[in-house]
Amino acid sequence: MRADDVNGVDIELRDLRLALVTSQHRSLRQAAEALNIRQSTLSRRLHEIERQLGVVLFERTNGGTRLTTVGLEFVASAKRILDDVDTELQRLRSRSRGELGLLAIGVHASPSAGNMHTTLVEYHRRFPDVDVRTVDGSHERLLCALAGNAVDVAIMTGQATAWDGRVLPLWSERVIVAFPEHHVLGQNPRIRWADLANEKFLVPQQGPGPELEGLLAPKLRHAVGSQHIVHQDASLDRLLSLVSANYGTLLMFEGATGVRHEGVVYREVWDDDGPTQVNFMACWRDANSNPALGSFLAMLREHYSDFSAEPPVA
Repeated sequence: MRADDVNGVDIELRDLRLALVTSQHRSLRQAAEALNIRQSTLSRRLHEIERQLGVVLFERTNGGTRLTTVGLEFVASAKRILDDVDTELQRLRSRSRGELGLLAIGVHASPSAGNMHTTLVEYHRRFPDVDVRTVDGSHERLLCALAGNAVDVAIMTGQATAWDGRVLPLWSERVIVAFPEHHVLGQNPRIRWADLANEKFLVPQQGPGPELEGLLAPKLRHAVGSQHIVHQDASLDRLLSLVSANYGTLLMFEGATGVRHEGVVYREVWDDDGPTQVNFMACWRDANSNPALGSFLAMLREHYSDFSAEPPVA
């Protein structure tokens, strides 16, 4: 790496460091020892720098060396250049280690609580210089975003449409139902699917809405007709406003329960053998070279084993 000017002066970054270190010592001998080179080599290179520049940078006396006025200006400039180069190299090293940059995460369900929220908090604590951009969407939208490099990784439920890229199974989340505060079922500590047979459901058209709607028919033995479902193109907070106003109940994943709304209570929904749970997974493209994705996946693998990445057993 060189610092060339229009007059053909050919000075390497190494030469700038030699001059800077020499300026910090009282003699060439001390500077050479600090640089771990021979004194004669250092002296010869400094003379060559001065010859190319056509100036004297150091006054050499029996008492040692000291910078000339021009030398002071040169060393000040050299230090700025070296500091800028060191800063840029550090930035590039950090980026290559996934410690700097941008990570786009496709989010299928609200990350206001639960494992997704915990994951985002931990990632920011470890890599505070990585900016995270989240993209909400249905399975189909997020998989299209993955294929088109619009997102680096998508966190979605395990019932996602077939994905031919990499997959890492993650956590499971309980299915939660949101009731108006004074709803008779809201007084129960737990809700079974059969209890919901006569409820009217508010179902968002985006995010996890279609999948949660898909749970209703098999869970309620086809007792849910179109009269029981009102599709909504609205955000979670507006849906909860409708719930509090007695327009219906809302199914959601437990990760969304960090959003609290006055007049709404949350209850978990149970199957015969315990709470209904849905599995989540991370999807990404193997060809994605974003270092920030690598650091994010490495963190996930500390908690969730990626058996697909292990070499086959001999």
